[in-house]
Amino acid sequence: MKSGFIGIIGRPNVGKSTLLNQILGEKIAITSSKPQTTRNRITGIYTDMEYDNGNGRQLIFLDTPGIHKPKNKLGATINETAVNTYKGVDLIVFIIDGSRKFGSGDQYLLDMIQEVDTPKILAINKMDLMKPEDYLELYNRYSEMNIFDDIYGVSALNGTNVEELIERLSGYMEEGPMYYPEDMATDHPERFIVSEIIREKLLEYLNEEVPHGVFVEIESYEEKPNITDIGAVIYCERKSHKSIIIGKGGRKLKGVGKSARMEIEALLGTKVFLSLWVKVKENWRDSDRTIRNFGYKDE
Repeated sequence: MKSGFIGIIGRPNVGKSTLLNQILGEKIAITSSKPQTTRNRITGIYTDMEYDNGNGRQLIFLDTPGIHKPKNKLGATINETAVNTYKGVDLIVFIIDGSRKFGSGDQYLLDMIQEVDTPKILAINKMDLMKPEDYLELYNRYSEMNIFDDIYGVSALNGTNVEELIERLSGYMEEGPMYYPEDMATDHPERFIVSEIIREKLLEYLNEEVPHGVFVEIESYEEKPNITDIGAVIYCERKSHKSIIIGKGGRKLKGVGKSARMEIEALLGTKVFLSLWVKVKENWRDSDRTIRNFGYKDE
């Protein structure tokens, strides 16, 4: 079959996770209006056994964290994850937000990917928010750089031109093995996806600073006949943050828990009993040991 690995890279908050979820037709990566939502490298697996008269295709997407100027050791680790990913794939999809102005962050990434010989496709996201003349101007600007093999305008949120993009990506894949089972959408365990759903709800419910200082750890996960019992700890960096997360009378934490539980039940297809606790681990984003323990960095 046609198979290969595709790295999705770009600045924070340009729609990388939204595009991946749209391609797969299901949610495996959390999304948020806040930047730097993705911390880990998320693997998404797109398999189509009907492609090419039944020979099939399998596109394995690596959704990387948005590369940014790091403010702590966690940020530096996140950047390292993204950079290492694009160096080891068969194809790079570089995503930009067409509704935002070109900036130094864009140029930094362009300079970075120019160093590798890997084929590159540019996806201009949020084309639905652009005027046709603005899209054409941006298209020509990037085309004249002679960096990209193809340029596509898409709307990751609405699905516009996503099928056409998948077809073009498939054309770059070589004959290869089937790396994952047909019904597998991600190589991450359910526990990881559950922790990410909880973190997404925290991003939605909390103010600007607190979300980036939270980490969700699944402490218990027990599958029973009619219900899955899950216990999770939300770590934050300050006592004041703990109070904000819990909220007056525990209302904010209850809201996070209810919203997360509903989505987890849809994911697992069973009733869920979700228990949440909040603990303080000061300055964990600048602790190499804690970053490793939380799974962001290899030993």
